[in-house]
Amino acid sequence: MSRPDMPLRRRLPVLVAGIVFVVSACTSSSSPSPAASGAGTTPASGQFCAGVKLVFFPGGTPGGGFETVVYNGAKAAQAAFGPDITYQWSDWDPSKMITQFQQALATKPDGIAIMGHPGDDAFDPLIKQAEDQGILVTAMNTELQKAEAQYATAGFGYVGAVLHDAGAALANEAIARGGLKSGDRAFVWGLKSQPGRGERTQGILDALQAAGLTVDYLEIDDATNKDPANGTSVFTGYVSAHPDIKAMFIDHGNLTSTIPTYMKAANLQPGKVYMAGFDASAATVQGIKDGYISLVIDQQQYLQGFLAVEQLCLTKKYGFSGLFVNTGGGFIDKSNVDFLAPLVEQQIR
Repeated sequence: MSRPDMPLRRRLPVLVAGIVFVVSACTSSSSPSPAASGAGTTPASGQFCAGVKLVFFPGGTPGGGFETVVYNGAKAAQAAFGPDITYQWSDWDPSKMITQFQQALATKPDGIAIMGHPGDDAFDPLIKQAEDQGILVTAMNTELQKAEAQYATAGFGYVGAVLHDAGAALANEAIARGGLKSGDRAFVWGLKSQPGRGERTQGILDALQAAGLTVDYLEIDDATNKDPANGTSVFTGYVSAHPDIKAMFIDHGNLTSTIPTYMKAANLQPGKVYMAGFDASAATVQGIKDGYISLVIDQQQYLQGFLAVEQLCLTKKYGFSGLFVNTGGGFIDKSNVDFLAPLVEQQIR
């Protein structure tokens, strides 16, 4: 679903504010604002968030392609602004995220940055507990629209892609670039069953079906969600049973980076099937260069980590309301991958 309730005038100042406070935090030597300490009239010095205690959820497993970049963004914000941060890795398991959030509440931090994968119904009662205790919460990667509507004035923000729109955009771009047409067979491997997070998969399905493609869908199982190597037999089995496949859409960053492995296991040559997915990693960049991966959306997940920490710090110190930042607007293919490759290698993009 798109966000007609989120006008452009709210989105544009977000990036400006972020730039202003990054510069202020890193260069200013003036005193804290009145809201923070009752003295001075300008933003605090570089580590204006020192002493603030946060819990941060990068999402998956240490060393994972996508979540490591999220983590790097958070670490950069930590270095710039000075909060104390505890990092919780969740294996992309929504149930584990809920359990860890409950555990985080018990430590009484000043704020918690969460991945929204469990959805509003699972998270909102716990978010209410946090807010009632004066603990700030903000979300990344997967929207929690009910929580945002209720707690935006208390600093609950969102940084990440607008998921349904991102899924539909990937599908429509692949149709145009890949010359796909009505009647062609496409395979979608995603996470439709996850509340909120499943909107991106649904966006892919809606766009493909609207274009008249024959669509096969398979849910990513828990074992593959945690470790993409576990999905190799699923991939090869599908390809063997559907030799007429024209395109595949993989709604998972770490599985996208594994596409070359999947295709080699299925004896598919580069370019034989139009392969589309999400997120940049070193393996994905190489897969694009080698022709195995045709198109990906870049979620700019470094910003998800950086800006979520910044959000909590700005709210805690200065009372800022929740900001909305859509990070999922760009495509990567062979035409621009060389420019982005060095940044991907540094795990910034």
